[in-house]
Amino acid sequence: MPTSSPTRIAQLATGLALCSALGLPAALAQTKPTAANTLTVQVNKPGAPIAKTMYGLFFEDINFAADGGLYPELVKNKSFEIQGQHFIGWNAIRGGAGLQTYTVVSERPISATNNHFARLTARTANPDAGLVNEGFRGMGVKQGAEYTFSVYLRRGPGSVSGLRVALEEQGRPGSGPEAATSGRVLAETQVTGLTDQWKKYTVVLKPSATAARAQLKLTLEGAGTLDIDVVSLFPKDTYNQRENGMRTDLVQLLKDMNPGFLRFPGGCIVEGRTLSERYQWKESIGDLASRVPLINRWNMEFRHRSTPDYYQSFGLGFFEYFQLSEDIGAEPVPILNVGMACQFNSSELAPISSAATGGGSGPSASASTGHNHADDDPSLETFIQDALDLIEFANGPASSTWGAKRVAMGHAAPFNLKFIGIGNEQWGPQYLERYEPFMKAVKAKYPSINIVSSAGPSPDGELFTKATERLRELKAEVIDEHYYAKPEWFRQNVGRYDNYPTTGSKIFAGEYAAQSVAIGSPDNKNSWDCAISEAAFMTGLERNADKVIMASYAPLFAHVDAWQWTPDLIWFDNLKAYGTPNYYVQKMYSTNPGTTMLPVQRGAGAKNGAENLFSSATADDKTGEIIVKLVNYSPEARPVTVSLQGVKKLGKTGKATVLASNDLNAVNSLNQPMNVAPKDESFKISSSNVTYTLAPNSFTVLRIPGKR
Repeated sequence: MPTSSPTRIAQLATGLALCSALGLPAALAQTKPTAANTLTVQVNKPGAPIAKTMYGLFFEDINFAADGGLYPELVKNKSFEIQGQHFIGWNAIRGGAGLQTYTVVSERPISATNNHFARLTARTANPDAGLVNEGFRGMGVKQGAEYTFSVYLRRGPGSVSGLRVALEEQGRPGSGPEAATSGRVLAETQVTGLTDQWKKYTVVLKPSATAARAQLKLTLEGAGTLDIDVVSLFPKDTYNQRENGMRTDLVQLLKDMNPGFLRFPGGCIVEGRTLSERYQWKESIGDLASRVPLINRWNMEFRHRSTPDYYQSFGLGFFEYFQLSEDIGAEPVPILNVGMACQFNSSELAPISSAATGGGSGPSASASTGHNHADDDPSLETFIQDALDLIEFANGPASSTWGAKRVAMGHAAPFNLKFIGIGNEQWGPQYLERYEPFMKAVKAKYPSINIVSSAGPSPDGELFTKATERLRELKAEVIDEHYYAKPEWFRQNVGRYDNYPTTGSKIFAGEYAAQSVAIGSPDNKNSWDCAISEAAFMTGLERNADKVIMASYAPLFAHVDAWQWTPDLIWFDNLKAYGTPNYYVQKMYSTNPGTTMLPVQRGAGAKNGAENLFSSATADDKTGEIIVKLVNYSPEARPVTVSLQGVKKLGKTGKATVLASNDLNAVNSLNQPMNVAPKDESFKISSSNVTYTLAPNSFTVLRIPGKR
């Protein structure tokens, strides 16, 4: 199209105006598309369908993502069950000056699994006779919001008439064993009507002011002994107003991404540092008061970010993960231990019995109906049975053992589970020799379940190649590949899947994120350079939708005061949250996936990524639009021509969503959450040769009305 045409002038004006709106220098704009910047989208030669699971979420309980994050319980260590550290999260007021004794005992507990509680004894009535819970780096509370306080109490000898409950701001930290000093009181009430038997009490607190770092203060009314257990302070405002629901703003950020799947609960916590510390899904369901906490394998993994108070309460358990998947419209993808502890830690292995390899009767559906903590030396059959039971829990009828447990928790309908992961990120012959009998047992009973298998932690090398070859021989449905690397790796590997087989096993890009400094470095940033490089790489995923059916950035969440790993997709404190530039890249893909891949060819024989121009295209048959994704990794504006070959019923106005910044080191923050964020613009269309000027250092999504 001649550059002097009215349409070209209008398009160039649109591009320059957008540069101005984004704060980018218009003087850098080129004036004419080069041959290599002409892209032919073959609308009349559609390729593979875009899987509904194409863009999803990887959740792992790292960086306080669950307790202290997505799961909004405000009390840390509510049941005093953490072995060897029963009072972690708790402090006696003034070092216990008002108490005669305070200890954790197990005399006539609430239940066999929740068998520890706090016993407080005051010789005389004293306003300092009690405990303070610090929460998760404080407790975030909002003025006028309602918080449900609940507790199990049992009165002992003496004349204790009640429990005073106060929510107050944290003051300056105390010294030695003392709790943080008190700030102003935000809410308070009393619990009365105590008996000599365990009884649950519930009251509502409504703070008079907003505080990011509050604490819960419990004191005895009168002298004597009081037993305390299962202390909870939970916001009433949860997503979908669920009683044991999730933090509203964090779920909304996930929902807004239109995710195709939710992978949970990890990650390396699936494996544990040892098999006894592995994640056992059966321990995470049922009555909240009976869920026994477990050490989080990330608590001391990094000396530079040690968090010895990091435990899993399992208030967010497998039932809640399935429920969350429903709430955000995502397919649940649970990952289970394959009988291997983390190979970066102990590498402990579950023994493989003859039954598991086919030499015996094999696991039975009724072999395991309880918890596994008593199983000190589990064989592979235990892990296989856990997987079979999980599928029954998710999909089984009310008449089945585990389906009945789901129904009892309030979800009569099946969760319609379609995917299950066998192992997280294992590698080597130890994984493959456990994977095969595991896979065969699952497929024998549930042939329609799609199994996600592991190619290991690296995207290449001998172990990766051998695993991939063997998994393809075993006809694995989905192979999970992981890659953490510098930003340039993502731009250089945009063609990674171009030569993968189009038949057989499909690919799950299960964990990836550009690392601005180095893998595992505490100095990594969620910079625009990382995010735009990921956007470039993702054009290669989309162009290979016949091979790649799932992809997710990792990790998902991080608490600004309690993280262990960077970079992360969403950051939050106790009150607020923000999406990183990487979040907006993921969101722009997942909210503009289309339904069918369209081939894209560059002019002059240029490959995708040549001269740092990256592209992919899809058709959205639901809306009647062509979606073109374009990454300009260049400090100069770049005019491009998108030639829509064979398009029908072309519209007159398109929409451009642009994510751009002149500063490749730009980041978002709690104070500047939209520093790098998408902006929408409309543009005119007059023919099937659509000309558009890309802003410098930009990721642009064009939605062009045009049926194929």
